Amino acid sequence: MKRTALVTGGSRGIGAAISKELWQKGYTVAVTYAGNDEAAAAFTKETGIKAYKWNVGNYEESAAGIAKVEAEIGPIDIVVANAGITRDAPFHKMTPQQWQEVIDTNLTGVFNTVHPIWPGMRERKFGRVIVISSVNGQKGQFAQVNYAATKAGDLGIVKSLAQEGARAGITANAVCPGYIATEMVMAVPEKVRESIISQIPAGRLGEPEEIARCVAFLASDDAQFINGSTISANGAQFFA
Repeated sequence: MKRTALVTGGSRGIGAAISKELWQKGYTVAVTYAGNDEAAAAFTKETGIKAYKWNVGNYEESAAGIAKVEAEIGPIDIVVANAGITRDAPFHKMTPQQWQEVIDTNLTGVFNTVHPIWPGMRERKFGRVIVISSVNGQKGQFAQVNYAATKAGDLGIVKSLAQEGARAGITANAVCPGYIATEMVMAVPEKVRESIISQIPAGRLGEPEEIARCVAFLASDDAQFINGSTISANGAQFFA
């Protein structure tokens, strides 16, 4: 049976690599994006994967968008909650708006994405929930109190969902990427990038495809007994 996967924030960066990997492995894939119409259109043109636009931070938009995806391509068997944003600032300078925007997307967005899909997974006795957290949710990071809090919270979501879903054939796991060679990271000044790499024992940035392969494994039947776990893919930068 061909299974269907939804990847939030799936048209760029790590999300795009995940979407392509799942598609190449034979899944039917749909992606969401928040606002970059040009990038989403280019992604769909390249892959044939349909992109749907909604704000994961809004429950009504998410529920409506998910209903549309399922009406057009079928029930969602695998959900990859990848959408995330940063609004970095030292804590004493962080505004309530910077805090709330990150909470809405990175933490509440996971609830808004998984919650409408969960009942169908329980009914069909199968599901894969995969949340993209971060090394900074494990160890914290200067000027990222908001981001680190959400990514740590995502791990709590996964551990709790794993316990609730296990008897219904649902697994929930997380992947915590370290520093990955995405467009955002490659755009930082070279000296800053070199400083980041110097903290990684592997001596390099990770590649988006390396994270995608972790996700593909967790989505597979081979991972059916892995539940509530976190895969740390960070080049030995941090051990949870």
